[in-house]
Amino acid sequence: MGLLRIKMPPKFQLLALLAFAIAMIFLENQIQKLEESRGKLERAIARHEVREIEQRHVQEGLKENLMEEEDLVIIYNRVPKTASTSFTNIAYDLCSRNHYHVLHINTTKNNPVMSLQDQVRFVKNVTLWKEMKPALYHGHVSFLDFTKFGVKKKPIYINVIRDPIERLVSYYYFLRFGDDYRPGLRRRKQGDKKTFDECVAAGGSDCAPEKLWLQIPFFCGHYSECWNIGSKWALEQAKYNLVNEYMLVGVTEELEDFVMMLEAALPRFFKGATELYRTGKKSHLRKTSEKKPPTKESIARLQQSDIWKMENEFYEFALEQFQYVRAHAVREKDGELYLLAQNFFYEKIYPKTT
Repeated sequence: MGLLRIKMPPKFQLLALLAFAIAMIFLENQIQKLEESRGKLERAIARHEVREIEQRHVQEGLKENLMEEEDLVIIYNRVPKTASTSFTNIAYDLCSRNHYHVLHINTTKNNPVMSLQDQVRFVKNVTLWKEMKPALYHGHVSFLDFTKFGVKKKPIYINVIRDPIERLVSYYYFLRFGDDYRPGLRRRKQGDKKTFDECVAAGGSDCAPEKLWLQIPFFCGHYSECWNIGSKWALEQAKYNLVNEYMLVGVTEELEDFVMMLEAALPRFFKGATELYRTGKKSHLRKTSEKKPPTKESIARLQQSDIWKMENEFYEFALEQFQYVRAHAVREKDGELYLLAQNFFYEKIYPKTT
């Protein structure tokens, strides 16, 4: 280069230096572009990897949600003469279509209290019987607290209750005349023609205030105090369980609303339930045969008892809770009920994704 610089005229030397400088600038510019391209490529690869991770998380989340739904268990510890058969018929009609199992809990002599060993067996069955999941169990069994047995995931409890005197009157005539569901079946008191009013006037045992004590203990559970007639502790425990352990408790008088809300909350089980209730033959309320409404005198006599006052307090408590839940879920327009759409969304989500 030294020789070149000596032999070359100054003019050519200047041109050579200028050309060299331009070449260096060009090379640096190309290197910078390559660096930028590499950076863009790395960011694109990183974004692609992030999207893959996000998609995988979404897919895993959907899979987990699906697994959660497939692991669902509902327990309907049905109170006698509250339209429980009508409701379970809906579940039976839907189980094949919606792909779940329905199992009836048949206890000896319809005893609503299980022995301790049967409680353990039942909890294990409900929790571990994977072949029967998802499942809806139903039967005349009092509430059972699964947490007492070390179970981490509890079943979903639902139920329906009824005005206590109406329930007792229905049960009184049901034992004597049956209903239109199985009209040929002989009932325990068949042949007894005495009306409910005559029973009350005579102070009979089948219409005594003590017979009203049923809905409270069903919700109270397997504690001995639950079945002590007139126990205030049992009443408060039943209230506590209703609001803390049950997803939804409906009332017989507003059963369609109960069905509609269950369909909205648990479509995995109850998709199509509302339409089936309205149009299905099995879904209509079964009617007790030969039932005669009680007179005002008979009703007033029962209402004088402390037992009725407690059972009615529990019923009113359940009704108020149900109506409160319904008011935030259902609206009526032109005589038709409809469910409210989703009324919440997410915003201000941080950190921001790029």
